[in-house]
Amino acid sequence: MITPRPSRRHFIGASAGAVGALALTSVGDASATPATRRTWPGGRSENGWRVLKTAASFRVEGSDCSVQLADGAAATVLLHVVRRINYEMKPLRSGDVHGWDDDRTVEEEYESNRLSGTAVAVRPAAYPVGSRGNLYPHELVVVRDILTELDGVVAWGGDFGTPKESHFEIAVTPGHPRLKGVARKITGWEAGPGDEGAGAVDAFAPERRRRAEAFVRRAA
Repeated sequence: MITPRPSRRHFIGASAGAVGALALTSVGDASATPATRRTWPGGRSENGWRVLKTAASFRVEGSDCSVQLADGAAATVLLHVVRRINYEMKPLRSGDVHGWDDDRTVEEEYESNRLSGTAVAVRPAAYPVGSRGNLYPHELVVVRDILTELDGVVAWGGDFGTPKESHFEIAVTPGHPRLKGVARKITGWEAGPGDEGAGAVDAFAPERRRRAEAFVRRAA
């Protein structure tokens, strides 16, 4: 395993032993049968964003990974997701994060969002389409905290009817005010002293756990 070089933001470790079974989501569910692979048509991805011919490349802070994404607010938000996974779940290595590409072959419609640079897949070979229940309880706490922190701007493939637990996507249309607001919040954290945002979060703090549980109930 390659240990990423520490950034200016400190990592807050979390003890999985205190997590327990959790009521945030189920673990160990039976896998679903993925759909037949097909070619995605048209000029927009499933979430309404324009399909790109190319995309900017971004380094994932604290790792040796890079990922191609739609520039602007979408990249700001998705990079925040990936940084938190890197710091709080398992260090990322080169090739672990997949973003934009121009291959229109999809199994599920939501996979088309990579064509617009508005989705990432983190270790997709380990968490493929149709497989559910692969995350440990403490990892689910982190995922739920990320989704809550981003106010529904990002959706997780583990919640979809045909799941893909490696998949995270922008869940609002281009220019949505909530996306702009969340991106501004993340930018503020990054410009600050380093005591907020990715690398400075304790997803297991009681108040954050309560907010995440309430967010799951509202979204159900």
